[in-house]
Amino acid sequence: MKTPKITLRAIEPEDLDLLYRIENDVKLWNIGTSNVPYSRYTLHDYIANASGDIYVDRQVRMMIENEARQVIGIVDIVNFDPRNRRAELGLVIEEPYRQQGYAYSTLMEIRHYALSVIHLRQLFAFIDARNVACLELFRKLGCQESARLKDWLFDGVDYHEAVVMQMIL
Repeated sequence: MKTPKITLRAIEPEDLDLLYRIENDVKLWNIGTSNVPYSRYTLHDYIANASGDIYVDRQVRMMIENEARQVIGIVDIVNFDPRNRRAELGLVIEEPYRQQGYAYSTLMEIRHYALSVIHLRQLFAFIDARNVACLELFRKLGCQESARLKDWLFDGVDYHEAVVMQMIL
């Protein structure tokens, strides 16, 4: 399968609606650390005040565009630890664009960015153990499972195991 071409770019004010939709998607709350809705004002303020400098903000968020220049998702590098040269990775591909290779292309680009631009040694991600497709994607990229965390993710009813995947660059 040919991997689609993507472009990573800085977040713009025009991305507010997409950011609002993703941050307030209850289905995504179970796979991340956020479980509260964000107001448009808060997200507008974030877009307006993010410096774009990972050393200042300790994070960077980029929009993912396909070849038709449609925004298809968001990739985040957060919990940046400059001393140990590592950071956590977050990725959301919009539903209509899933299972088409965009996540793979994005992770290849973000790996290059992390290594060549911000000089990280490793990226890591917490993945729900039930998300087999995501775990397989990370394994395909050469990531290794470094831990299993029991009862780490709570979906409002049950606790689920998280798998820590590491990408050594």
